[in-house]
Amino acid sequence: MSTPKKALFNWSSGKDSALALYKILQNSAYKIEFLVTSVNQQFQRISMHGVRVELLETQAKSIGIPLKILQIPEMPTMEVYEDVMTKALTELKEQGISHSVFGDIFLEDLRKYREDQLAKLGFEGVFPIWKIPSHDLIQEFISLGFKTIVVCVNEKYLDKSFVGRIIDQDFINDLPENVDVCGENGEFHTFAFDGPIFSKPIDFEIGEIVYRKYEKPKTEDSSNTACDTNDETAFDFGFWYCDLIPK
Repeated sequence: MSTPKKALFNWSSGKDSALALYKILQNSAYKIEFLVTSVNQQFQRISMHGVRVELLETQAKSIGIPLKILQIPEMPTMEVYEDVMTKALTELKEQGISHSVFGDIFLEDLRKYREDQLAKLGFEGVFPIWKIPSHDLIQEFISLGFKTIVVCVNEKYLDKSFVGRIIDQDFINDLPENVDVCGENGEFHTFAFDGPIFSKPIDFEIGEIVYRKYEKPKTEDSSNTACDTNDETAFDFGFWYCDLIPK
């Protein structure tokens, strides 16, 4: 049997990451050495998800994989973001890590962007749930016993009533037809708090719901950095966030 390839996992804290990690952990060709997460340096919350760092750290502890946090300025340019990523990946490469795993599903441009950036540093991208239909993924996620709560919704697609809800069959049935059930187009973001990758559930209380608008990004990239870049024009829509308070 060949030696597993050392890999990092790009951990968002949400359901797609959780399912992709579940699948890659069953693949003996790879060994996940680190979870890597971008955090808003000013607020100490996961980029775009708005989840507190304390809950991210609790997740990683329950999963049992070391966590590497990348501190990202409040409104970075793509150049600043890429500089932070390049520095982090260069350090990880020195530890023998050669692969970077993502929970992307079907955004071709985003995958190409990731692969192009990785190739510059000699990394390869791995996409465990790529091209699996969203409806199949969410049903598998639920059937495996995963639990996740919606922590952010884009008001362009969903109203305030969807944030703070647990994803179950009722949630899926309530989604408008133009919304991907996995939120792959950025319609909503989640926090996974229970399931087969966790040694124990993540305990939290639901806090206040807040509304925020961001400045328009300079690129069409829909990764979790998309709303962390700035431009002169503001979005004509905002985001509803549900704060989760660690217990």
